[in-house]
Amino acid sequence: MTAEALRALHRRLPADGPLVLPGPWDAASARAFEEAGYPALATPSAGIAASLGYEDGATPAAEMFAAVARIVRSVSVPVTADLEGGYGLPAAELVERVRESGAVGVNLEDSGPGRALKDAEAHAEWLAQVRAAAGPSLFVNARVDAYIRGSSDPLAEAIARSRLYASAGADCVYPIAAAPSDLPGLRAALGDLPVNALAVPDGPSFTELFRLGATRVTFGDGLLTRALQDVRSLATTLREDDRL
Repeated sequence: MTAEALRALHRRLPADGPLVLPGPWDAASARAFEEAGYPALATPSAGIAASLGYEDGATPAAEMFAAVARIVRSVSVPVTADLEGGYGLPAAELVERVRESGAVGVNLEDSGPGRALKDAEAHAEWLAQVRAAAGPSLFVNARVDAYIRGSSDPLAEAIARSRLYASAGADCVYPIAAAPSDLPGLRAALGDLPVNALAVPDGPSFTELFRLGATRVTFGDGLLTRALQDVRSLATTLREDDRL
């Protein structure tokens, strides 16, 4: 599958809903989501970190790329990979390692060391280098962390950063944890640029997120968290009953 196939999914949206991309954390979960009929998958860095025994943000780059490659090999649909802030790799090296993994898209965040927001201009320049190295063969989702890094005006900050990243070649922007009430403002300011929203428990439905302005919906590590709740329930049942 190609980056262009992934771009096409963002353009060919149903009239009443966004592109919903589940987040597999290993090959087994990836196959389950594909079997359920999802047309593409988006790996969550936090979910993969948890599955490998690391804290979020602490997965070594080699292990993250290896996990992504296992997921890609297990399915026939396009996979986009959350690669956090790029692990300090030069743009050309990052693109080459993504190609080796088989992923056709990336999620790249603008938080730096200490979880502070990176300089927006510098980050946009790095994204432009990623685009130049990849050409059209990579779908770039630029995560905008204004809402989770203490910005005094996260909506204005997210709009400004999103525009910069789009100019640098991003295919989609992801103002993670944006307030649902801000999605219409983001949509109006960003025109046709695809906007990724985070689905959260007890939050708006997919249809409502779409109505508010989201083009695509992802889950972070939310699906792994839900699955672990079921595993814990099963573990308790096994302690109480000697039959499955």
